[in-house]
Amino acid sequence: MKTLQEGDKVPNFTVNDQAGNPVSLTDYKGHKLIVFFYPKANTPGCTNEACNLRDNYEELKNKGYKLLGVSADSERKQKNFKEKYDFPFPLLADENKEVINAFGVWGPKKFMGREYDGIHRMTFIVDEEGKVERVISKVKTKDHAAQILE
Repeated sequence: MKTLQEGDKVPNFTVNDQAGNPVSLTDYKGHKLIVFFYPKANTPGCTNEACNLRDNYEELKNKGYKLLGVSADSERKQKNFKEKYDFPFPLLADENKEVINAFGVWGPKKFMGREYDGIHRMTFIVDEEGKVERVISKVKTKDHAAQILE
């Protein structure tokens, strides 16, 4: 599996958000887009990351960014996560891994000595034309907005 790199065109996708609404890459044409992938809704690291983006949402918005969170969780789990923490951005329920595979963030991981396949926590900054402008592969969950804005 190949992870998208700077300069790569993002393949179009259409996946439902937490409310069951279809969301496509083309919906964001003409906007800078932050696509952040997280392993699982309501886990400590993912909660820290999403809450940090929520807390800095106005600043990100003022810089012209739209945000999309993506994991393989169900619509119901994403809805619960979004409502519990009051996120002002959509969370995609990518159960079939369409977006996850398009960006190339699924692969082997290690946790506590165990190997398994899962979502790599990564963030992609996509420009107005749908090209990857920047990839953040070492996400600081508690300070992620600062990484994006630097």
